[in-house]
Amino acid sequence: MKFRGSGLLLHITSLPSRFGIGDLGPAAFEFVRFLYDSGQRYWQILPLHPTDQAYDNSPYHALSAFALNPLLISPEKMVESGFLGEGDIYHEYDFSERKADYPVVIEYKENLLSVASCRFIERGFDAGFSAFCLKNKGWLEDYALYIYLRKSMGNLHRTDWPANLIKRDPEVIERIKRENSIEILKEKVIQYIISLQWQDLKEECKKRGITIIGDIPIYVDYDSADVWMHPEFFKLDEKLKPFKVSGVPPDYFSQTGQVWNNPVYNWEELKRTCYSWWIARVEHILGHVDYLRLDHFRGLVAFWEISAGSDTAIGGVWKEAPAKDFIRCLASRVPCLPIIAEDLGYITPDVREVIREFSIPGMRVLLFGFGSGMPGNPNILHNIPKNCVLYTGTHDNNTVLGWYTTDASYDEKVNLANYLGREPETKSIALEFIRMAMMSAADTVIIPVQDLLGLGGEARMNKPGTDTANWTFRLATGQLTHEKAVELRRLTEIYGRI
Repeated sequence: MKFRGSGLLLHITSLPSRFGIGDLGPAAFEFVRFLYDSGQRYWQILPLHPTDQAYDNSPYHALSAFALNPLLISPEKMVESGFLGEGDIYHEYDFSERKADYPVVIEYKENLLSVASCRFIERGFDAGFSAFCLKNKGWLEDYALYIYLRKSMGNLHRTDWPANLIKRDPEVIERIKRENSIEILKEKVIQYIISLQWQDLKEECKKRGITIIGDIPIYVDYDSADVWMHPEFFKLDEKLKPFKVSGVPPDYFSQTGQVWNNPVYNWEELKRTCYSWWIARVEHILGHVDYLRLDHFRGLVAFWEISAGSDTAIGGVWKEAPAKDFIRCLASRVPCLPIIAEDLGYITPDVREVIREFSIPGMRVLLFGFGSGMPGNPNILHNIPKNCVLYTGTHDNNTVLGWYTTDASYDEKVNLANYLGREPETKSIALEFIRMAMMSAADTVIIPVQDLLGLGGEARMNKPGTDTANWTFRLATGQLTHEKAVELRRLTEIYGRI
């Protein structure tokens, strides 16, 4: 990312499809061609891990830090690769065409994947599946068992599991494996299917010169295969339940702070193992993507630790994390350290020092640039550094049009008009921001597809602090037109990003 380039932000679930949710099928390949035709270098996505309805299907609340989300599997690609027949994917579901229709999609795809995995097992394993299981044995075996147990208990949260399962009693675990081997094996097959589909898409990106930017949440959920498999790497009590959890302290936006409730890391134990779990996690995800945006990067330097069960984050304390030692170990295993630091919000000098020492590009967001103190704002155009990734907005922001019409204060609108030298037209406000981003000094510019299309607040992906009706935005078939590709390519050429 040391040369000028640009790309688009669009999660897989937001692609068009006829199955109620974006997937790794034809529309994903069409989007890669759109990126190529419009002169883009990057496709940024959100985390690919399995999601849970209990957390509004947020990709930042995952059941595994290693597995891929089965909901992203394309029925059409399963037919193409022989896992299913054409008739198998026929359905009578009334899928939404414009929203990710999670409850209906989950029912449909679970049934479909059960059929596909059963048939695969009945036919006998191929060499590819055996090689996949061997390569991923460090996480796959326990993940498959975990998902089976969860399903068998009606997706009961792990805090309510029987104690012998929480503590992974060896005799109980072996009996369950022995008695339910086929059901556990089916979960491995499902991961094999999605791995094959993802690698096909990645090869298409490589062929078209498109670099995939992935995303890795800093924390994992307690209700995940990872905490169950590796309790020693988290601050858990004698019952293997969290006694310290994550969050952020009180600030301008919240007088009581935020309690995220993810278990915090036991960094001493991680360090003792040379950060083996963390490094395996990063290496594994980099097998799927080319770059990684590390969410809440400042938590690697210092994190806000709160006693479990707290209603607010007021009583928390800052705890140091061994960021430099960890990143040195990571850099020794991962060449060129292909990481982007999510360093938005209040960032202390020690965080900036780590980013600077390891030359990790940070993030800037143009929507944040027009408040009070605009001339010195780090997100305003004239202060954008070269070694950063600049966004018009992110998945957590309103769209540019939505911001301008509903969220921006009077002062922000005045500052924007003064900065542009004129009052912008509402209908072209997103284009104004795209132009500013493209002309910036930033090596890399990423534009949410919603802004490219000039969509309003109805197309917002996520609203932080809310836990319903998020992560559902989808494109309509044909919405990304040839004319739009030509327009974007022209801007990319004008500002030297091809």
